[in-house]
Amino acid sequence: MDPALLGWLYGRRRMGIRPGLGRIRALLDRLGHPEGAFRAVLVAGTNGKGSTARALAAILTAAGEPTGRFLSPHLERYTERVAVDGREIEPDAAERLLTRIRPHAEAVGATFFEITAALAFLYFAEAGVRWAVLEVGLGGRLDATNVKDPALSLVTGIAADHTAFLGRTLAEIAAEKAGIFRPGVPALTAATGEGLAALREAARVRGTPLSVVRPEFARPEPDGLGFGVLGRAYRAPWLGRHQAANLALAVAAARRLGADEAAVRAGLAGLENPGRLEPFPPFLLDAAHNPDGARALARALDDHFPGRPRVLVFAASRDKDHRAMAEALRGRFRAVYLTRYPGERSADPAALAPLFPGAAVVPDPLPAVETAARSHPGALVVVAGSIYLLGAVRPWVRGRAGPPAGPPA
Repeated sequence: MDPALLGWLYGRRRMGIRPGLGRIRALLDRLGHPEGAFRAVLVAGTNGKGSTARALAAILTAAGEPTGRFLSPHLERYTERVAVDGREIEPDAAERLLTRIRPHAEAVGATFFEITAALAFLYFAEAGVRWAVLEVGLGGRLDATNVKDPALSLVTGIAADHTAFLGRTLAEIAAEKAGIFRPGVPALTAATGEGLAALREAARVRGTPLSVVRPEFARPEPDGLGFGVLGRAYRAPWLGRHQAANLALAVAAARRLGADEAAVRAGLAGLENPGRLEPFPPFLLDAAHNPDGARALARALDDHFPGRPRVLVFAASRDKDHRAMAEALRGRFRAVYLTRYPGERSADPAALAPLFPGAAVVPDPLPAVETAARSHPGALVVVAGSIYLLGAVRPWVRGRAGPPAGPPA
């Protein structure tokens, strides 16, 4: 893609987070409302929404439904955010559409995320997709994706994150995410506890039929996960028992939208989930970017790699609950290397050091990963704490990964 165009686009990030639907509505009006060309599923939640969206889109594609997929953020390439039938948008197409969007975006003051959502809508309309699975960026009520009225709404789990924008309590956060609910339009959720109670109340007020989806079992396997939903047993090539809730939600949604059993199984069989407990032996990459994600990572290590020596390379954003993340991860690693990812939002690794007694501080992420692997041969090198850290090191890790190690010892 044209570096100058990308520079303009990434420059819009300096505008910061600006919740609201006015700009995206004005932008789409100027572009001829491409979002009207397809039906959509909105996927909100604190953790797991990207996984759920990825699984649902794969199943719908396997069912023969031309399907768009919108995810954020990306790991390595901007074009990862927009895909049709699992194939990400070509750089030339992205450049052409961004060039079309640019004058309108400048006129209405659109943000980076709003521009990217408009790009996805234009591309999906051009491609003639029937369904678009849209991962909500932040919250739900005021997120740019919520400009599109869904045919089905999904909410994964509810946990504390982005509290400066969404509220301090789980009930407040859940109420923001329930902003994707519509009167008479069905919704499914995997939420529990206080978050679920808030979603139920919001659904009652809006007249939204809300169903709770629970996995009937979750069985970690050496190279995947068995789970049950709707009275049937399934398997997916993902690690982590926490993914059972996301996968069950995706399966229930797909069946609600008409996918048959063969499509469900075919979609699950070919799933990929970059940056989510992604193995590149001896490395394991996981975007555990908040306390709930850190706890899920800790459980997955015990399930899939019992007794395996491990080291941790960790970086986090400044606005996260570092203490709670450290509490979830401490004591599980032979050594810890604290680093930072490129970008001003990254926390200072030296400031994190008191939370990880004995940790080494290596400010540059690639030397941190390289040092961890070289200093601890045979250990599992876990890289976690921020998806931006994963994006910085994943190309290097992929190039140096060995063959699959088989079942862990």
